Amino acid sequence: MLNDKIKQLVETCIARISNIDEMSANDLQKIKSESLGKNSELQNMLKSMRDLSPEERPAFGQLVNEARKTLESAFAEAEAKMKEKVLNEKLQKETVDITLPYQSVSCEERGHLHPVNLVANEIMDIFKGLGFEVLEGPEIETDYYCFEALNIPKNHPARDAQDTFYIAEDIVLRTHTSPNQVRVMEKKQPPIKMLCPGKVYRSDDDASHSPMFHQIEGLVVDKNVTLCDLMGTLETFAQSLFNEQTKARFRPSFFPFTEPSVEVDLTCSNCGGKGCKLCKGTGWIEVLGAGMVNPKVLENCGIDSTKYTGYAFGMGLERIAMIKYGIPNIKLFFENDVRFLKQFR
Repeated sequence: MLNDKIKQLVETCIARISNIDEMSANDLQKIKSESLGKNSELQNMLKSMRDLSPEERPAFGQLVNEARKTLESAFAEAEAKMKEKVLNEKLQKETVDITLPYQSVSCEERGHLHPVNLVANEIMDIFKGLGFEVLEGPEIETDYYCFEALNIPKNHPARDAQDTFYIAEDIVLRTHTSPNQVRVMEKKQPPIKMLCPGKVYRSDDDASHSPMFHQIEGLVVDKNVTLCDLMGTLETFAQSLFNEQTKARFRPSFFPFTEPSVEVDLTCSNCGGKGCKLCKGTGWIEVLGAGMVNPKVLENCGIDSTKYTGYAFGMGLERIAMIKYGIPNIKLFFENDVRFLKQFR
C-alpha cells in the first residue's frame, strides 16, 4: 500500500513540473518545498517507518530514498530549464534594435569633469610645466610613513590636530599625501622633483572641512635648494592658476616635517586684494602650508642632509576650488547635485 503511495507521489510531482513554460521560478520552488521539504509527504512517510516491522523497514527505506533521488534529479533538470527560460525572457525583454535611428543627446545632458578634477588637472599641468613628476601612493598607510618618518613621533602634539582614522594600532587612513614623498625619497636619491595628489582622511566635518578630501603636495630635493626657490615656485603657481596680478604672502608657521615653515596667503581672487565677503575684508586668503624639508626627515629617508636640502608644500584641492569658483560650502562637491555640477561644464 505504501509502495503504491510513494510511486503515485513521484508520478504526480513529475507531472506537476513537466510544463516549465506555464510556471514561474517561485512556483517551481514552492512545488520543490512541498515535495522534498521537512514537512513534505515524502518526509512524513519516512517518519512512518517506526510503525513497520523490522523486516519491512530496510526495503521501505530504500524505496523512499530512491523516490527522493528521482525527485531531486527531476527538480535539478526543471531548475536548469527554468534558469534558461528566465534568461531568454530577460534577453528578449532587454533586446535593443540597433537598426533603429538613435536619439541625439543635447550638450546639456553630456557628462563633464567634476570641479575638483578640473582644478587638480590645472594644478598638475602647471607643475608639470615646472618639471615636476606626478606620483601616487596608497591611501591606507602605516603609522611610520604617515607620522614617524615625517618627524611626528607618538604622543607628539601635532598628532592631535590630524584627527586620524585608525584601522589598527599602527595602520591608518593617511591624513596627507606626504607618506608618498617618504617612499620616493627612500627609493631614489636626489635630484627629486615630485607632485603627489590623492584622497586623504581626517575626522573633521563642517562647512569648510570633510572627513574625506583631496590634497596635492609637492617636494623638491637637490643641492643648494633654498626658501627663495620655494617662494618663487609658489608665486609662479599662484599667478598661473589665478591671474598675473595675484600676490603671495608668506607667514612664519610650524610643521614638524619642515623647518622653517610658512603659511602662504594669496590676494583674494574675487576682489583682487581690496577686501570682500569671501576674504572677510582682509584682501588675503590662506591657501597652503609649506617650508624647507626638516633635515631629520631627509636623514630618516637615507638622504645626506649636509649635502642636500629641499622644500615641500601642500594644499587642499577642494579649498582651491572653493576659492577659484567662489563656492561657500565644501559639501556641495560631494552631493552630486546636477544643478551645481552643470555650472562647471
